[in-house]
Amino acid sequence: VLAGFPLEPKEEEYVLVNNKCQCVTMTSKFVPSKEDPKQKVLERNIRIIVPVRARENISDPLSPLRTKFVYRIPELCRNCNPVEIELGGRIVQAQQGNFCEEEPTCYTYDREQCYTSLVPFLHHGEVIRVPAALTPTSCY
Repeated sequence: VLAGFPLEPKEEEYVLVNNKCQCVTMTSKFVPSKEDPKQKVLERNIRIIVPVRARENISDPLSPLRTKFVYRIPELCRNCNPVEIELGGRIVQAQQGNFCEEEPTCYTYDREQCYTSLVPFLHHGEVIRVPAALTPTSCY
């Protein structure tokens, strides 16, 4: 998840969330108000690409097609990287996001992550299950 960078150097639109796992991009920019064009209001745009051939379990090509997609803005915007803060004269670690214990639900492959699945493999007359890369380029 990437956050807080401009789309183009001269544009005033900022990417708040670029979640490749759930195919969501959220941007914001200031635009003239419809009521008073002299004032600017913050406009947020959320682009969701729904992968129509996504599986319930993306690591299992035989699992049923996904029919339910859930998007929660707090989960998309979570920042689970711990930071050090001073609290009561002591330095403590805190994280800025909620839902950090849960693995995010992915609707498509993140090309930067390695996904594998166990497949049957015949070796010397015996069938064994070995991991096979589903996204080979990200597994090296």
